[in-house]
Amino acid sequence: MNELLKKHFGYEHFRSGQKEIIEKIMNQEDVLGIMPTGSGKSICYQLPALALPGVTIVVSPLISLMKDQVDAANQLGISATFINSSLDGYEVAQRFRSLDTEEYQLLYIAPERFIMPDFIQAMQRWRIALIAIDEAHCISQWGHDFRPSYLQMANVLETLPNRPTIVALTATATLQVASDIKRLLNIPENNHIQTGFARENLRLQVIKDQKKEQYLVEYLKINKDQSGIIYASTRKEVDRLYQLLKKFGFSIGRYHGGLSEKERTDMQEAFLYDRLQLLVATNAFGMGINKSNIRFVIHYQIPGSLEAYYQEAGRAGRDGLPSEAILLFAPQDIQVQKFFVQQSQREEAQKQKEYDKIKMMTEYGYIETCLQQYILSYFGEKSASCERCGNCLDDRELVEVTTQAQMVLSCLKRMGENYGKQLLMKVLAGSRDQKIKTLGFEKLSTYGLLKKHGQKEILQLIEYLISGGYLIATSGEYPVLKVSEAGVHVLMGETKVYKKEPKKVEQLATEETDRLFDALRELRTDLAADAGVPPYVVFSDATLKEMSHNRPKDRLALLQIKGVGQSKLDKYGEIFLSVIQKFSEEHATSRSI
Repeated sequence: MNELLKKHFGYEHFRSGQKEIIEKIMNQEDVLGIMPTGSGKSICYQLPALALPGVTIVVSPLISLMKDQVDAANQLGISATFINSSLDGYEVAQRFRSLDTEEYQLLYIAPERFIMPDFIQAMQRWRIALIAIDEAHCISQWGHDFRPSYLQMANVLETLPNRPTIVALTATATLQVASDIKRLLNIPENNHIQTGFARENLRLQVIKDQKKEQYLVEYLKINKDQSGIIYASTRKEVDRLYQLLKKFGFSIGRYHGGLSEKERTDMQEAFLYDRLQLLVATNAFGMGINKSNIRFVIHYQIPGSLEAYYQEAGRAGRDGLPSEAILLFAPQDIQVQKFFVQQSQREEAQKQKEYDKIKMMTEYGYIETCLQQYILSYFGEKSASCERCGNCLDDRELVEVTTQAQMVLSCLKRMGENYGKQLLMKVLAGSRDQKIKTLGFEKLSTYGLLKKHGQKEILQLIEYLISGGYLIATSGEYPVLKVSEAGVHVLMGETKVYKKEPKKVEQLATEETDRLFDALRELRTDLAADAGVPPYVVFSDATLKEMSHNRPKDRLALLQIKGVGQSKLDKYGEIFLSVIQKFSEEHATSRSI
C-alpha cells in the first residue's frame, strides 16, 4: 500500500484514518469514514481502485465536478471515467462497453444514475471492486443535504448478486447522522472510523457589530492576492454582492441555481482554473470542490446549521496552509433561514429539528469562548480550546455588563419567563407596543430600564446572555426564554458578566511572498492550461511551497517532496527542476539543499 501511495500520490505516509479505512476495504469490510475536509478522503477509494481487480464506483453528488475529478485521477495514473447527463447516448454506450471489458479502474456517477434500471442491469455484469459513497450524510434525513436518491441507493445495493464492499465518506456528520448512515447501509457498528473534526490550519472567526459591506471590501483589499469564496443565503443577495464587488474592481464570479447551466459551468471553471480569484455563491456551490488553494471562506449571511457552516468553511485551506473561515454575523439574517424552514414541505417534527439547528448556529455567532471547541462539541467531540480562532486570540478589552445583564434577567423573571426575546427586548426598551399594554408589562419596574441603549443593542445583549448560558431558549419556531442556574447567580450578584469590544479587519497570516514560489505557480498555470485541467491538479500550493523552500536539484530530491509521485515526476519533473535550477543560478545562494 505504501508503495502505491508514494508512486501515485507522492506521499511517504498515510494521513490519520486513511490506512485504517483502506485496510477495512482490503479485508472486504464495509466501513464509514468521517474525516475533515482536506484530510484526503479520496485516497481511501482511489488507492483500493489501483490495488483491487474490477471497477470502483464512486457516487458523487454533483455532475458538474465529475470531469475535474476524472482529470485529477488520470493525472495520478488511475484509469478513470464518468457517466452523466452531459454525455450523449453514443458516448454513454461507448463507456458502458469499455466498462464491460474492464478498461477503467474508477467510475464516477451521480446517485440518480445509480438507481436507474439500465445502470443496475450493467452493474450486475461488472466485477465491482468497491462502491464509494461520497458526501454520505446526504443519505440521512437528519443530514443537512438530504437527497432521496441517496436513500434509494441502499435498496439497490441489496439487489446486486455479489454485494460489493461499501465505503461511505463524509466530513460532517453528527452522532445521529452517523448512526443513520450505518443503519441504512448495514455498516457494522465497529467499522466507524472518525479522525476528529478539528482543522489545525483553519482559523475560525466571527465578526459582528460591524457594517458588513465595509468590512468585506476592506478585507478583500487587504487580502487581494488570495483566492476565496463568499457565501450568501439568497440568489438576490449573491447578485447584489457580485455587482458591488465588481464595481470595486475585484476579480469575481457568481454562482447560484438561477443562472443557466452554461453560466454556472463557466463561472465554476474560471474559479477552479484561477482565472477568477473570488466567487460569491449560494450553497449551490462547493460540494465536492477540490480546489486546494482557497485561502478564505466568508459567510456574508448565517447558514441554516453548523453542519452546513463547517462543511462550507472547510473548503478553505485544503492544501494544509493557513486559511480563514469568517462569519459576518447579523441577527436579522436568522429570519432568512427561518423563512426557508417555514416554506419547506418538511413534516412538522423535521421543521422543529431545523429550528433547533438554527438556534445552535445563532449561538455560535454570539459565543465569546473557543469557536472550534463549540463546533467539535456539537459533533460529539470533546476538546481543549484551539488557541487559534478569533475568540481564543482575542485580546480586546473586556467590558463589564453585569448591571445590564441583571436588568435583562430581572425583567424576564417579572414577565413570568413565558415569552420570547423580541417581547423582552421591547419591554426593556420601553416600547409602546399594544401587546405590552395588554399584558400590563408597562407597569413593571424593569419597563424601559435599557431604553437609552436602543433595541438593536438590547437584542444583542439578550443573544449574548443566551450564548453564555445565562438564559435558556426552548426548542421550536417560537422559543421562550428562561433564566438558567448561571443566570440566577448573576441576579444574586455572585457572578459578573463581561463582554468584548468590536473587532477590526486583520490581514490573513501568510508567509512573505516567495519569488520562486510565484515562478513555480506561473509555470503550473501554463502547464494546467495546456493540459486543460485546473492548476491544483498539477501540484498544490503546499507542494510548490515545499519545492521553493527545499529547491531540489535532481529527480530523486524532487520525489521526496510531498505531493510528487512517480506519475507526476515523469510528467512534470524535468520542467520544474529546470525552473528551480535557473532561479537558483540567477539568485546565487549558499543555502544547503
